[in-house]
Amino acid sequence: QAELGLNEHHQNEVISYMRFARFKRGLCLKTVDSCFQDLKDSRLVEETFTVDEVTDMLDGLQTVVHGEVESELINTTYTNVLLLRQLFSQAEKWYLKLQTDVSDLENRELLEQVAEFEKSEFTSSNKKPSTDFVKPKLAPLNEGGSELLNKRVTCLQEENEKLKARLKTIEMQATAALDEKVKLEKTLKDLQAVQDDQKTDTNQDITELENKVAELKCQFEKTLNDATESQKFLEDNLVTTKHDLLKVQDQLSTVQKELEKKFQQTAAYRNMKEILTKKNEQIKDLRKKLSKYEPED
Repeated sequence: QAELGLNEHHQNEVISYMRFARFKRGLCLKTVDSCFQDLKDSRLVEETFTVDEVTDMLDGLQTVVHGEVESELINTTYTNVLLLRQLFSQAEKWYLKLQTDVSDLENRELLEQVAEFEKSEFTSSNKKPSTDFVKPKLAPLNEGGSELLNKRVTCLQEENEKLKARLKTIEMQATAALDEKVKLEKTLKDLQAVQDDQKTDTNQDITELENKVAELKCQFEKTLNDATESQKFLEDNLVTTKHDLLKVQDQLSTVQKELEKKFQQTAAYRNMKEILTKKNEQIKDLRKKLSKYEPED
């Protein structure tokens, strides 16, 4: 028996769909056969037909068959979409993402494998009892399934909620930080404005101070020059005065000497000198006399 590489449950699902497809295909073939039979019953009542009549009958048959086949193909496409929708819906509820490879739908080897599988499954000798062909309904998602997968999904949901809460907190923090940034930028602009004003005032003050310093410097240099000139003048005067003083002192010494010389040459000086000499002699005599009367030790 040919296999499709699926587990038993999925293979039974495939068999159920193939049975449905065979039934629809049979209905389509019966419809096509009915179109030909209707043409035979309604138009082929004479022995001979012209070319135009045959062409007209074939065109009419073509239109009817084309419409029936197109309708069946469209219906088959929609049916396949509904089948995929059921599978994808179940997968999404289990947080799964299924993928399809459309190129495999035209793989001749795989198509032959499916044909062999259908042949082995639906031949009269291998046909299974009718009880096996009952199409099961889709199992509810809340019944059966993998307990481990349920736990994993629950864990992921809890983690998702935590991440959402964390994201909300981060968004709040980001909003607060943005508000704080706006406030800081406004404060910075205000400070820059104040700083610019202060800088302007400071520049004016500095200019005024520089002017005052330059003015004081000029005055100081002028005063220093005047003081230097005055000091030089005073030093010159001091030297001259010292010279004059020395000259006067020399003249005074000369005059004193002349006066002493003249005084010594006067009679009064001589008399006074003689008197002093006599007095000194008398004093010496008196001391000698007194020394006689003093007791010896």
